[in-house]
Amino acid sequence: MRVVIYSTILPAVAGLDAVARSCGLEPVAVITPRPKHGDEARVARASAILTDAPLDLDVLYAHELASVASLTRACAPDLGLCTGYPWKLPPDVLEIPPLGVVNGHPSLLPRHRGPYPLAWAIRAGDQEVGLTYHLMDAEYDTGPVLAQGSRPMPADTSREGMVPTLQALSAELLTVALERLLRGERGEPQTGDGATWAEPFGDDYVELDPGRSAAEVDRQVRAWQWMFNTSLAGPITTIDGARRRVLATRLDDPDDPAAVRFEAADGPVWIVEHEPA
Repeated sequence: MRVVIYSTILPAVAGLDAVARSCGLEPVAVITPRPKHGDEARVARASAILTDAPLDLDVLYAHELASVASLTRACAPDLGLCTGYPWKLPPDVLEIPPLGVVNGHPSLLPRHRGPYPLAWAIRAGDQEVGLTYHLMDAEYDTGPVLAQGSRPMPADTSREGMVPTLQALSAELLTVALERLLRGERGEPQTGDGATWAEPFGDDYVELDPGRSAAEVDRQVRAWQWMFNTSLAGPITTIDGARRRVLATRLDDPDDPAAVRFEAADGPVWIVEHEPA
């Protein structure tokens, strides 16, 4: 059975490809958005997929969302696999593979539906990081669940700390999801019980607030690390009379003269990395 992968993340492409092949499937292509000139981060990701994706995969750049359906049809897939895709796949794409499109969403659905689940998990102080594989439908993250699991939230919630946890979960859960599909199962319908929406952060979460606890301020900084491509950038505070975006904090004194002490409601937070806002 032929598989098409939808992703912008090279490690995700490699992981999906490997698990699919271990289940006897044949990934044939990855369809990824063509980046706009000037968006250096997206250009780098697209270039990495082009040069370093598994050699058996064709790499297809979609100029716009409307191109994805025709590219998918050209691949004649039996199944689609999606992770880390910036576009919501429309019905005319989802209906092409007879087995549908399986999406990997990094939360315990229906909690944190939407585009920024990791940011909201950190903001909410979740004690675990989840991953759900589900069949995609016309709405955001509402399709039937094929496999779901979690691990303790890593102490390091940066990409370096979070990605290995998600990769381990993916290798375990995607196998379960694919085996269920190949047996003819279609998963369990989701309900709305416990559903939350992981939307872009708003103005209320941009400024570092001394009225919040030190733990909340630290989570605010770490949560913003997972908020991409939005009109707002945070968190922001004033340091030495200048507006600065805070990139990293510590709850213990780093004994570094360059660190900036920020007084939260119940004690200090140490700003150890910042840049002009």
